[in-house]
Amino acid sequence: MIRPQCDTIHICGSGWPIQLPSFVEESSTLRQGNCRSCGLDGLVPVLDFGPQPLANRLRRAAELATPEPRVPLCLVMCPFCSLVQITESVPPEVLFEDYPYFSSVIPSLVAHAKEIADRVVLEQGLGAQNLAMEIASNDGYLLQHYRDAGVRVLGVDPARNIAAIAEERGIPTKCAFFGRELAEEFVAEGNRPDVVHANNVLAHVPDVNGFVAGIATLIGSQGMLITESPYLGDFLEQLEFDTIYHEHLFYYSITALNSLLNRHGLVIEDVERLAIHGGTLRLTVRSDRVGTTGPAVVALLQEERERGIDDPSTYARFGDRVRALGDELTGLLDRLTSQGKSIAAYGASAKGSTLLNTFGIGSERLSFIADASPHKQGFYAPGSGLLIVPPARLLEQHIDYALLLAWNFAEEILDQQRAFRDQGGKFIIPVPSPRIV
Repeated sequence: MIRPQCDTIHICGSGWPIQLPSFVEESSTLRQGNCRSCGLDGLVPVLDFGPQPLANRLRRAAELATPEPRVPLCLVMCPFCSLVQITESVPPEVLFEDYPYFSSVIPSLVAHAKEIADRVVLEQGLGAQNLAMEIASNDGYLLQHYRDAGVRVLGVDPARNIAAIAEERGIPTKCAFFGRELAEEFVAEGNRPDVVHANNVLAHVPDVNGFVAGIATLIGSQGMLITESPYLGDFLEQLEFDTIYHEHLFYYSITALNSLLNRHGLVIEDVERLAIHGGTLRLTVRSDRVGTTGPAVVALLQEERERGIDDPSTYARFGDRVRALGDELTGLLDRLTSQGKSIAAYGASAKGSTLLNTFGIGSERLSFIADASPHKQGFYAPGSGLLIVPPARLLEQHIDYALLLAWNFAEEILDQQRAFRDQGGKFIIPVPSPRIV
């Protein structure tokens, strides 16, 4: 359950050190006292979730009897550069070297990637003489569209299992963590890209300054960066607290991104607001030697000032709303259970792990978690220990309600599960307030 707001940054995750299995102990976690972006002290506490399991660390049946790793999860904001962040970082090799998330499993995400790749190829006139790169390229879901348009491609991803699949699909992939040194290596080898994509990765890197410095090195004065990150404005408005987990170190506003990028000689030329992932910013970035801040960027910076993105009281209200949501959602589930209704969950997502563990929702309320990814089926969800099964189980067991944990793909999932709904099944969408559809 959510703890009260921390009195100081130092009590977040009280009870430290905690016992972790060897794969975490050997590398250790890192508690951050200063802002990871601007480096200043004085971080303001927002929410303390207590020790939480690693959100994507699915478990096998044989592991259920052994202690599960839990790491403190505490959200804070920097009053100086406005970056919202968590205080503990788990070593990236623990989180990402064997990763269960495959982008190509989600049709709408593949379509989203095709849209931007096709647009960049057309607008920039890219062809066989050009190079498109993606950092955190996953299974090649985006770069395949550049390849199909005749553009040379190169991916970078640290997950060995996913990089191998990308290679099998014809997407050359460097299996490594990206940073300044790797960028220098690419440039020395003559791999200077015309466009670099970095989607949903800026939130994941502890050394975010080293990462951005690497991008600046990579694109130089000729290339451009197109990066997407979940948007803090939507996070606050839609109460997307369940996107807080150990992989997501940062929660970005345009204010925080502008400060970070400017620090490394980069300028945001354009910003777009996208609906995907519950609200996303897409930035077009160039070196400040050739780029200028665009009007859309100036307008959004002003809008954020007016909304109080840099005001700690904004985050205090957010914390209060999350606690109220927990009472409302668990109350709804308990009422349905008391009426004899059967309830399962849909979507073994990382955000689902946060929601279930934060509100203490497990097998006493839910029968299982259905998920379309064969890579997750047969495993057990972190913390809750719920078995992950194919979606057909919803029909087979005549489930009455499915708690939609992957609410960011609600429209797509509701359409895919039309048979469940035709049978009388209903979905519960939990945020920003529970509603039944």
